[in-house]
Order: sequence, then C-alpha cells, then structure tokens
Amino acid sequence: MRKNKKIENPEEFSRPYTKTTAVLQVVMGILALLFLAPLFIIVNYSFKTKKELYIGSPLSLPKSLQLDNYIKAVEKLNMGTTYINTFIYTAVSVLILAMLCGVTAWAIARCRHKFFKFCYVYFIVGILIPYQALFLPIYTIGFKMHLTNTRFGIIFMYVATGISFGVFLMNSFMSTVPVELEEAARIDGCSVFKTYFLVVLPLLKPAMATLVIMQTFQIWNDYLLASLYVSKKQLKTLTVAIQSLFSAQTSDYTTAMAAIVLSVLPIAVLFICLQKYFIKGMTVGAVKG
Repeated sequence: MRKNKKIENPEEFSRPYTKTTAVLQVVMGILALLFLAPLFIIVNYSFKTKKELYIGSPLSLPKSLQLDNYIKAVEKLNMGTTYINTFIYTAVSVLILAMLCGVTAWAIARCRHKFFKFCYVYFIVGILIPYQALFLPIYTIGFKMHLTNTRFGIIFMYVATGISFGVFLMNSFMSTVPVELEEAARIDGCSVFKTYFLVVLPLLKPAMATLVIMQTFQIWNDYLLASLYVSKKQLKTLTVAIQSLFSAQTSDYTTAMAAIVLSVLPIAVLFICLQKYFIKGMTVGAVKG
C-alpha cells in the first residue's frame, strides 16, 4: 500500500491568525450587535407593561413575562382575519409569480428571436421604475376595472408589480441549466411542458427559493399598496392593522411590539426552512467552473 506523504510544515495549510483578522472579527461582532439590538428591544418591549416601558431603559428586562400584550394584539388587530388575508395575498401572489417568472425567463433565455429580447428589455425597464411612483395610474386603472377592495385586485397588483424583478432574477439563473439536458429530453420524446417541469424546474430550486423568500418579504410586509387598494376592514392586511396602533392621540407601543413579533414569526419560519436553497441561489454564478 502507498503510504501517505508526511506534511513537513503543517503551518502552510493553516490560515494564520493575524491582527487584521482579530480586528475584522471585533468589527463584525459590533455590527452584529447593532443589528440585533432593535430586534432585542422589540421582543423586550412586547413583554413589558406600560409602566415599565416609560420608566425603565430600552435594554432593561421586564420583571415578569407579560403575555397580556399578545392577547391584546390578537384582539385589537383581529388577527384571525388579518392573518388569513395577509397569508392569502402573499401565498397566491408568490405562487403565481413563481410560475410565470420561471416560464417567462426560460422562454427568454432559450429563444433568440428579437421579440423575446424586447420582452427582456421591457422587464428590465420595469425594475428601474419603482411602483411607488406609479400609485396614481395604478389606482386609476384598478378603480376603473373595479379591482379596488377585492382580493383579486390586490393579488393582481402584487403580481404586476413583482413580475419584472422575478423575470430578471430567474433569467440570471438560466445560464446554470445545461442546454444539453433539454436537448436529450426532446430526443427522448418529451414535450415542451415535460421538458420544463421535469428537467428545467428541478434544477431551478435555489432560484425559486430565492424568488419565493424575497417576494414573500415584500408582499407580507407591504403597507403602501395594501393601504391604497384596500379600505374594507374585513380585507385589511396585518401591516395596515398594526399601523392603527400608532396614532397622534394615543399609541399603544407594548401591544404594537407584540403584534410586530407575531407578524414576523411566519417569515422567520419560512426563511429557516428555505435558507439552504436561498444561500445557494444567491451564490450561483459567483464562481466560474
């Protein structure tokens, strides 16, 4: 048997711990604390009473864990309805975006016709114009088409405002899908639909996870479009309902902080479940070869 070659200088294979590395770790630790401080304050306030809120410091711990703030948040915001509304708007919009953006990006990446190049430029231009600047025409079109104060209307507007970024994101990942696999599938007799759903789509899981997470963050936390298109109480979203706790006359900060914590939980669970694909999707194409 061939003996393993003895390493003469093991230090060559270990990264030296220099002063620069130590300073970098200290700086990154301080930045991490700065980012975690607001989250800690929000969670800390959600368990405090109103007296502790105004007397103690933001970093002081509550004397006891008060769950009354969470109970008040559920009652005042009618979270049984607002949670369902927000979930429906987000889930349906993200599902439609994932289906449309994947197919559209695949067609643009594989077809060399000028029409598809024009479509890609059209979607790129849509990214450059923020939808906040188009509120007036968006509301005018929705009002004339009787889409305001309807579930279909708010979902349609979320899809319309998010499809440009989705197509751009998915198109950048199409280069990682080998064309030879699609050609082999066609030789075996697969149709266009089978080629996409059985060959291309499974390879786009990281891209789909990235798109799902980013669009879910955007739609779940959206306030401007939801407040513009929905005025009925039974159709309001969670973010619009939380805003009602902050007013010029009275502000119930402890209940609001509890509501914020409850609203963040589904997004945190989603990110934890898809973070492996999300990190892989964000790093695809960073290294060649």
